[in-house]
Amino acid sequence: MSSNGPGYATPLDAMKNGPREELLYVVCIQPNQAEGKTDLLATVDVNPSSPTYCQVIHRLRTGRLNDELHHTGWNVCSSCHDTKGCCDVPKRDKLILPAFNSDRIYVVDTEKNPRAPTMHKVVEAEEIHRFNCSTPHTTHCLASGEVMISAMGDNQGNGKCEFILLDGKTFEVKGTWTRNKTGAFNYDFWYQPYFDIMVSSEWGAPRILKRGFQSTDPDDQKIYGRSLNFFSWSKRELLQTVNLGFDGVSPLEIRFLHNPKQPQGFVGCALNANIFRFYQKGDGSWAVDKVIDIPAKKVSGWDGDYINGMITDILLSLDDRFLYLNNWLHGDVRQYDISDPAHPKLTGQLFLGGKILKDSKIKVLEDKELKEQPDPVYIKGRRILGGPQMMQLSLDGKRLYISSSLYSPWDRQFYPETIEKGATIVKIDIDTEKGGMKLDENFLVDFGIGPDGPLLAHEMRYPGGDCTSDIWLAQD
Repeated sequence: MSSNGPGYATPLDAMKNGPREELLYVVCIQPNQAEGKTDLLATVDVNPSSPTYCQVIHRLRTGRLNDELHHTGWNVCSSCHDTKGCCDVPKRDKLILPAFNSDRIYVVDTEKNPRAPTMHKVVEAEEIHRFNCSTPHTTHCLASGEVMISAMGDNQGNGKCEFILLDGKTFEVKGTWTRNKTGAFNYDFWYQPYFDIMVSSEWGAPRILKRGFQSTDPDDQKIYGRSLNFFSWSKRELLQTVNLGFDGVSPLEIRFLHNPKQPQGFVGCALNANIFRFYQKGDGSWAVDKVIDIPAKKVSGWDGDYINGMITDILLSLDDRFLYLNNWLHGDVRQYDISDPAHPKLTGQLFLGGKILKDSKIKVLEDKELKEQPDPVYIKGRRILGGPQMMQLSLDGKRLYISSSLYSPWDRQFYPETIEKGATIVKIDIDTEKGGMKLDENFLVDFGIGPDGPLLAHEMRYPGGDCTSDIWLAQD
């Protein structure tokens, strides 16, 4: 890590000079809270030379019920690197854990003992409820030293597009970010001050999401989102909303290209399994194009005649060459070459579970991509259940870690076997030269075992930062 501040000078600096990851911090949801067990942050050893390789070596329990830990973020990242005094928070040593259901925000200290983090502070729900905000989701640090967290709902669980600001030292809630008009829904966000822009995505109204999925939900634009919202970063006000149409229902993870001078990025739209590219036009406004369209499969034995892929996570390699996505229901992970961002090319595909396996009750009648239904996957005798969900890529782009839990009500609905047997994390080895992916059959983290019983493993972070939490600022 550079002496000029936390993080790395550029994305390529992180890619070329960042250390190999040795630990993963993994948020784990406890599906059996009737037994008094709670969610936790698991520390996983991913150092191949370690005697505890692939094992959970520490568990930091929240000690509170009904949290549903989901996404996490750091107190500072590479946006605070070499900012010439703008940022007065010198260390990346606090991991922020918003709780999707309870509206609490946990602040975890990772500096004293990275292998065994401790609880630093708990921000109670009342602190964000004061601003009529609930369902905190994405966390990003700001170059100002503050921490910003997207809020998906109001205090009644209706859809809302707001952002909570925390003081970067005390982690007290300072207020909200937006001024004047804002969007209808919220989920993920990414900012790029060089173009005076922040873009946010939309899932839906939390009160609807929390009851599980119903097939008619996406048709109702009052409860499910389908737009991208573009804000002026300096003025904190909404500039433009772009409706993606039915193909873009539930745009979730949103990623700018890592190069801070590139005014473009991608968003994964869950329910109809499409990827849209967003980009700035010559007149300063923003446009979107659908660049990846994964066809639904005609089936029997399912609730409908077709089953979509459901893209629930995407990420970009630090050199902006490869885009990765998952299809949580189809069960595959894909790699695309995005050297030409307007025309992604499929360069790798692997199946890791899903609903359409050969021994499934679902029979594929028509498939525009596959000639036969895929085989189940076993690693070290353990069947990989559920579908591929959250992803985290190593800084050098050579290792892709994949967990299998989406959100406990949806896990229970679509993959009840993961509630009984727990989630997993697997690793895919990446060919960074030609493209391509290969499953590491010697790597498995099994969350079905251990003192907390079966756990649902979701998002992953490295102690030194990663390609989904770090944002770089242009230096001129």
